[in-house]
Amino acid sequence: MKKSIFILMFLFLTALVFGKVKGVKHVVLIGLDGWGAYSVPKAEMPNLKKLMEEGAYTLKKRSVLPSSSAVNWASMYMGAGPELHGYTEWGSQVPELPSRILDEDGIFPTVFGLLRRQRPEAEIGCIFEWGGIAYVVDTLAMNYVLHVKNASEKPEETVRYAVDYIQWARPTLVNIVFDNPDHVGHVEGHDTPAYYRKLKELDDYIGQIVEAVKDAGILEKTIFIVTADHGGIKKGHGGKTMQEMETPFIISGKGVKNGYEIQESMMQFDVAATIAYIFDIPQPQVWIGRPVRSAFK
Repeated sequence: MKKSIFILMFLFLTALVFGKVKGVKHVVLIGLDGWGAYSVPKAEMPNLKKLMEEGAYTLKKRSVLPSSSAVNWASMYMGAGPELHGYTEWGSQVPELPSRILDEDGIFPTVFGLLRRQRPEAEIGCIFEWGGIAYVVDTLAMNYVLHVKNASEKPEETVRYAVDYIQWARPTLVNIVFDNPDHVGHVEGHDTPAYYRKLKELDDYIGQIVEAVKDAGILEKTIFIVTADHGGIKKGHGGKTMQEMETPFIISGKGVKNGYEIQESMMQFDVAATIAYIFDIPQPQVWIGRPVRSAFK
């Protein structure tokens, strides 16, 4: 009897520590603002493409409408669309529509808040360049929040902070959000030589983040996700073209299939659902996101 109780307790604690995908203790979510899926075949991004070869991916993930920033970052974090979470515009700082429900922090439930409540001891962080992220990411659920305000003058600052944080904190979940290639897209144009030069630079940052995880000794227990809020066309976004709406989703690491192209349809809010699935966090009823289960072994 005592042995049976011990086994049940062990299994319960193991589920709390590792989650749904066996052996995973860390997720690194990297966001590239304004990164259109159309660019991936043409981009010089060897670090990203290695993650694709060693993991699973789709170039068909769709943004919610409008195909702009705050509404899509909110959907990525909140597991639902603007009709439910209420953030509807490029620069939404509060919901323009009443959120269907509010959590204990007074906002629509985010994957960060859900993880915090299930695992109070979890290390959760967010490092970002565009200030609008702070209004949708649920900073109250975070141990570490850093807005890198001088990224346009010192673009390497963000990745330096991210590398440092990963190495000393070994976060359970960290979100690193770059304000490019969107900034270059607005100034020089999407699908331009300048846009691809910026993607090459960002790929180097991705490589540094992967190396930091390795140096921290947690690579074998980590899943990487690299994705975007929206794409772009000419010098803008927000419309209904596929260049604006289709974004990449790359997932790689512990428990993920190798070289697998995801065939099932995927929406922005499925990112939160997939992270919740990895950590075995029950989704709130109001979420409509679905985890991409086919990506896992």
